[in-house]
Amino acid sequence: MTDFADLVITGADVWTATATSCWSDSLALRGDRIAALGSSAARELVGPRTRVIHAPGSMVVPGFQDAHVHPPFAGRNRLHVWLNDLQGRQAYLDRIAQYARDNPDAPWIIGGGWAMESFPGGTPRKEDLDAVVPDRPVFLMNRDAHGAWVNSKALEIAGITQDTHDPSDGRIERDPHSGEPSGTLHEGAAYGYQDRYLPPPSRADWETAILEAQTHLHSLGITGWQDAWVTPATLDAYRSLAVGGRLTARVVGALWWDRHRGLEQLDDFLTQREAGAAQGFFPTSVKIMIDGVLENYTGALLEPYCDGCGGRTDNRGLSYLGRDLLAAAVTELDSHGFQVHMHAIGDRAVRNALDAVQAARSANGPSDHRHHIAHIQVVQPEDVPRFRELGVVANAQPYWAQLEPQMEELTLPFLGRDRAQLQYPFGDLLRSGATLAMGSDWSVTTANPLEEIEVAVTRVDPQNRANAPFLPEQALPLRVALAAFTSGSAYVNHDEDGGSLQVGRRADLALLDRNVFTSGAAVANAHVNMTVASGKVVYERSA
Repeated sequence: MTDFADLVITGADVWTATATSCWSDSLALRGDRIAALGSSAARELVGPRTRVIHAPGSMVVPGFQDAHVHPPFAGRNRLHVWLNDLQGRQAYLDRIAQYARDNPDAPWIIGGGWAMESFPGGTPRKEDLDAVVPDRPVFLMNRDAHGAWVNSKALEIAGITQDTHDPSDGRIERDPHSGEPSGTLHEGAAYGYQDRYLPPPSRADWETAILEAQTHLHSLGITGWQDAWVTPATLDAYRSLAVGGRLTARVVGALWWDRHRGLEQLDDFLTQREAGAAQGFFPTSVKIMIDGVLENYTGALLEPYCDGCGGRTDNRGLSYLGRDLLAAAVTELDSHGFQVHMHAIGDRAVRNALDAVQAARSANGPSDHRHHIAHIQVVQPEDVPRFRELGVVANAQPYWAQLEPQMEELTLPFLGRDRAQLQYPFGDLLRSGATLAMGSDWSVTTANPLEEIEVAVTRVDPQNRANAPFLPEQALPLRVALAAFTSGSAYVNHDEDGGSLQVGRRADLALLDRNVFTSGAAVANAHVNMTVASGKVVYERSA
């Protein structure tokens, strides 16, 4: 007796992402597995209860996997003040004011998503927030989550005045004339405020936030991800969702390295890895923030920042872990079987990250932990081949590799001409033989893999395709970018069952409304019509 398929898709261009025979025309799913590829094999599995979708002109791809994303925080912001879909100071203030009116009993106004380029010098002021919310504290992280916009009430609650010293890992923005805090907190100043003064969400709150994010990510064809910032609270929420069967994505959790502590926190990670694991959730990675970002001059550079006017400063940015401690941390984590997920923006941070992996290999020997460096914004040419030599995955966020206001106003003038040419060297990494994975860093920028992939291929904003490409020699072929967001990210997530469409593998896929290989460079014009995770339809686009 034939075990019939649950779902058969025919007539579509099926991109399998395999090294051989990467195209098919049909596939069949049974349970959580791919049961057949090809029209004749799939047709034999059609039974009386099989759902058959005939989709000529469409394209099936493996389910996208996001190698660096922040769903709990993005989901929480979407449920409060969500500014990511807006542009400009006034639009932000209008939404903040509307949220405050709609939620008169909310003791805090929280959320985020404002863009630095919307304010002079990238630093919004408290007076604007005071005008729309004078009676309650406001705390809004920016899009890259490296700074916060606060009002006077929030500063007052924390006792932050002109006499308050900057933390060692951050900065309080101050009025240049009075010295008073002006309303922007950078890096550790923002994180410290968030930890000390904001009411902590409950587990139920975090579960709701993750589910909100999961719904959005599934709508974009994403069936798995690596959460790049898992705290004990979000770990608990993920595990609860997984045990209850509500986590329909496959998730790797990167446990958060506290930069104010040392190697003694390894015991905590061992406990969290054992206690937090559940079906579909794997807390097997550790995230280390090595530096900040270039836009607020905290990204770690080998040579000082320029002053924006042709001169140099004495600021080389911040290293949150010294070189020796970083090497010791990676070595210890590697020896206990953890993958290490490192944030490195500046060339000094990237070099220190590579040196740390080299130290781990020297101490422990080669491993298959698949350590990776995320963001890789400025990389010195001599460090590019070290990714392949050390087996370090280049975890790219391709949407950033374009000319846009933040790049033009807050980055290029402070890097200088020569260093500006070293940004996001995806093409060089590919040519050197590095393994590429891709992620969005959502909610920093769009979570849509199709938009991310288009920028990787064109180095141009999909919303402004007439713009000049940014360092076009670093563009990637479409097949490489698509593979990086599927099989590449599955590789970094140790997901041997995902990332490609093969008989017997887990049934994770996205059905697109067109073949992106034949629709020109406008990859982002495609839409996801259906997402299937572990054989279940988790998203279907309404007609």
